[in-house]
Amino acid sequence: MRATESLLAYGARAFYKHGMVIRTTKPLLVFGGCYSNLEATRAVLGIAERVGFDASHIICTGDVVAYCADPQATVDLIRNSGIHVIMGNCEESLAAWADNCGCGFEEGSTCDRLSSQWYSFATTHLDEDSRKWMGDLPQCLEIDMCGRRLAVIHGGGKQINRFIFESTPISVKQEEIEGLKCEGVIAGHCGLPFTQLFDNHVWHNTGALGMPANDGTCRTWYSILHPMDDGIMIEPLPLIYSAETASDKMRACGLTGGYDAALLSGIWPSADVLPATERRQQGVALDLGPVYWPARKALVRDKVAVK
Repeated sequence: MRATESLLAYGARAFYKHGMVIRTTKPLLVFGGCYSNLEATRAVLGIAERVGFDASHIICTGDVVAYCADPQATVDLIRNSGIHVIMGNCEESLAAWADNCGCGFEEGSTCDRLSSQWYSFATTHLDEDSRKWMGDLPQCLEIDMCGRRLAVIHGGGKQINRFIFESTPISVKQEEIEGLKCEGVIAGHCGLPFTQLFDNHVWHNTGALGMPANDGTCRTWYSILHPMDDGIMIEPLPLIYSAETASDKMRACGLTGGYDAALLSGIWPSADVLPATERRQQGVALDLGPVYWPARKALVRDKVAVK
């Protein structure tokens, strides 16, 4: 069923304020989770410039600030680039001067304990103007490409810090898509890239730009959406950047809780947030190819969800 209703049902405050709709016949570059990683952010924006992407066709799904050593410089770089940015839970928390990142970690878990270090660092290394900018960000953006409508969000539609993984039940994703009144979703937050097709819908997570995907490599991830004659090709792409520099800067700042090492090892310091399926995949290098939506039966490389 094709969606015909507006995405205003989600995040009405932000959507009404910004009128964020991208109608395009050109490719879009999408990434999320810069995580204060200045080196990775510079690298992907450099790629975008070399390939010829205009700022109007680049989207960040939020969490510009998190684990790494350059919160202010990364925010400044993103703001000066003029690209579209969606509010993540980190932006929401920092704008409100909250006492924690609002990531959705279970209280007392390793992830929760580790977050207190980097969040405290980010809080003391971010100016007031950046917080105001964060508070004014939209919580949803709409893409109209090839006659199909996608919602760009951070975590979930009603819950900004909702973790939605590839192994998350299809019924959860269906409920989210129905609530967003769209045909597909581009999201972030969970840190792992994946694409799922189901019932003529798509759920795509770009993974994180600022932290590896727990796959034992130092690569991070971004995506390009290509308009095609018969739909959209979603292309996940690995990013190779100066991970050593980013890691060294974290250690120099005292950010030694484990994420500094993860930039190089590709293994997260804790898998608390991961479902069992994703935990079993830790250390297995990702091999992601393009996914066509709707699926091209003769060319399918994607994982079509099984109910």
